[in-house]
Amino acid sequence: MVELLKREGYIVNHKKVQRLMRKLGLCITSFWRKTRKYSSYRGKVGKVAKNLLNRRFNSKVVHQKLVTDTTEFKYYDNGQVKKAYLNPYMDLFNREIVSFEISKQPNFIAISNALSKAIEITSDCPYRRTFHSDQGWAYQTPYYRQKLQEHNIYQSMSRKGNCHDNSVVENFFGILKQEVYYGKRFDSFDSLEITISNYIHYYNNLRIKKNLSWLSPIEYRKSFKNK
Repeated sequence: MVELLKREGYIVNHKKVQRLMRKLGLCITSFWRKTRKYSSYRGKVGKVAKNLLNRRFNSKVVHQKLVTDTTEFKYYDNGQVKKAYLNPYMDLFNREIVSFEISKQPNFIAISNALSKAIEITSDCPYRRTFHSDQGWAYQTPYYRQKLQEHNIYQSMSRKGNCHDNSVVENFFGILKQEVYYGKRFDSFDSLEITISNYIHYYNNLRIKKNLSWLSPIEYRKSFKNK
């Protein structure tokens, strides 16, 4: 918030900003619910790729290294608890979500659609790309592997049961849920889908980051290309 105020020409002490935000109820009060993490692992159902990324979560090249995963949400439909699934692809250059799909089932169609979008959007990369995931069943399928091979993309996978090998996208899930999901009730799939989509737009375009020189992911990418 202090950096956002600086953008508008206001120089204010950060402690004063924190005090005013608490007074006005602008601080995040949602809590982190300790729930069982969604896992798409179904054992070895196809080919498991090597961990080429090896926790090298930074990239100096736009669209060269992407990470992906699936996370689960809950919503209500006529009083019954239902589940929804988000499949994003994140660029490690600037932490931008370059593509995503939201579905009512953890199906391959959603993952495939997000993959196709990510491949198309990142096709301007002058170097060979790497797409990293966990060992979820969809990422082991012949179709997924062949799709990457057709576009000369390296496939990388986390080691079995090691969430730290894909911690960047896990961190994004935590931020998203903390800011717009935990402590809230969604009475339809559509309302949840709109909330997630709007948040990703905000995250990419407006949410500034210290390690991006206090720019949003898209601002940082554009500033890099203009250099």
